[in-house]
Amino acid sequence: MQINETVNKGLKRAYQITIGAKDIAARIEAEVKKIAPQVKMPGFRPGKVPANLVKKMHGEQLHAQTVNDVIRESVDKLMKDKELRPAMQPKIDLGAGYEEGKDAELSVELEVLPSIEAPSTDGLKLEKLVVPVSDEAVDEALQGIAGQQKSYKDAPKTKKAAEGDQLIIDFVGKLNGEEFEGGKAEDTPLVIGSGQFIPGFEEQLVGAKTGDAKTIKVTFPADYAAENLKGQEAEFDITVKQVKIETETKVDEEFAKSLGLEGLEQLKGLIRGQLEQQTAGLTRTQMKRQLLDLLAAGHDFEVPEGMVNAEFEQIWSQLQQEAAREDDPAAALKEIEAEKDDYRNIAERRVRLGLLLSEIGQANGVEVTAQEMSMLIQQAAQQYRPEDRQRFIDYVRQEPMAAAQLRAPLYEDKVVDFLFDKAEVTTREVTQEELEAAIEAEESAPAKPAPKKKAPAKKEAPKKEASKEEKPAAKKAPAKKAEPKKAEAKPAADKKPAAKKAPAKKAAAKK
Repeated sequence: MQINETVNKGLKRAYQITIGAKDIAARIEAEVKKIAPQVKMPGFRPGKVPANLVKKMHGEQLHAQTVNDVIRESVDKLMKDKELRPAMQPKIDLGAGYEEGKDAELSVELEVLPSIEAPSTDGLKLEKLVVPVSDEAVDEALQGIAGQQKSYKDAPKTKKAAEGDQLIIDFVGKLNGEEFEGGKAEDTPLVIGSGQFIPGFEEQLVGAKTGDAKTIKVTFPADYAAENLKGQEAEFDITVKQVKIETETKVDEEFAKSLGLEGLEQLKGLIRGQLEQQTAGLTRTQMKRQLLDLLAAGHDFEVPEGMVNAEFEQIWSQLQQEAAREDDPAAALKEIEAEKDDYRNIAERRVRLGLLLSEIGQANGVEVTAQEMSMLIQQAAQQYRPEDRQRFIDYVRQEPMAAAQLRAPLYEDKVVDFLFDKAEVTTREVTQEELEAAIEAEESAPAKPAPKKKAPAKKEAPKKEASKEEKPAAKKAPAKKAEPKKAEAKPAADKKPAAKKAPAKKAAAKK
């Protein structure tokens, strides 16, 4: 095998690999000898079929398999000998002119990961904005919960039912004068205007009083669940047993116990914990953006174009989907088209930050444990139909790239937490409005210039990022001098064709 480097510019590499026809033929002959003892052919005893007949029967298949094997082995050897760290799957081309009996001329094109010196983690200074949860905020949330737990009291018998009132009714449904299955119930609560019953049912009970009996006519919707009732006109004999009016829910010990808790103090404690958790998420977002801005401002290096393109395509696809949901999709699309270069700059920033975080993590022993990875796989499997979950789990375990993509967000968060622990953090109390305003300001503020070239102005990322910190795109980069086959040898952005197709995710339930 001969290897000639044809391109070495920046992060781009290209090689011409020549695999001799004699080497390929020798491999085929060795394979023929290997399988000959297992070949059965009429007229020959098992294991006694001549090699030339074996080759005649299976030669085309053996040749194709051998060429594939030597290509894979040659590329693996190239990566190892040249100490290459591919950023994405190399482009491999055998050429249309190759024929059996000729030398195989193989071209290999790829981008390599940049050499990054792990930055010092000393001297980081971050400001942590925290929102103390006040008693007033707890009380406000408590009243909100109480407002959702509506209660009703009996109304005077002369009260005519109106929208928002609750009726306790018995009813019997009939089709052509005959009762139908599932059309009868007693002591059923119904709030007028709630839309709980089929269209036209509740509206005809407006004005009813306690003790009234009436018959109403309704038509079942064409898409009703019960096949025998779709589009059918039915009569319902109704007895109004009680008209009730909404009453204010009193927040007290009994209210807390009605929610399955020990008392009001436990309920307040749970609410306080939820509010603290919500603001803690905002605080982390604000701190992470600070951290990423510091890293982006202090480091500037060339990043693989293929990785940037892949990240940009993800951003752009999300933006296009959001534009399609706008009232004027054409205008929305035109707006993002005008800012296309800015979003490409965002993609480049994310890739650079991802590679940098990866280098920091590897230099400081940050890793995702096998137990954590197993939990990630199980959680991701829940997005699929029950019958497809095991197939998804098997797919991820067999495909290193799929596993790397799943691992990447957790790995990144662990590196960020490591840097938080290393940083000198000062804490300042603010209101939630001030914290949200600070995050909004960081989203729209231009990034600080990097040492060598001006960093692009930051734009708001697609909405999928709105609830999270800005997420660098680059996944866990390979360790230096790693062989391409290893799971960590390529970033997860490297999407090679999967040997097995992952199962389709289950459809979202209609609301």
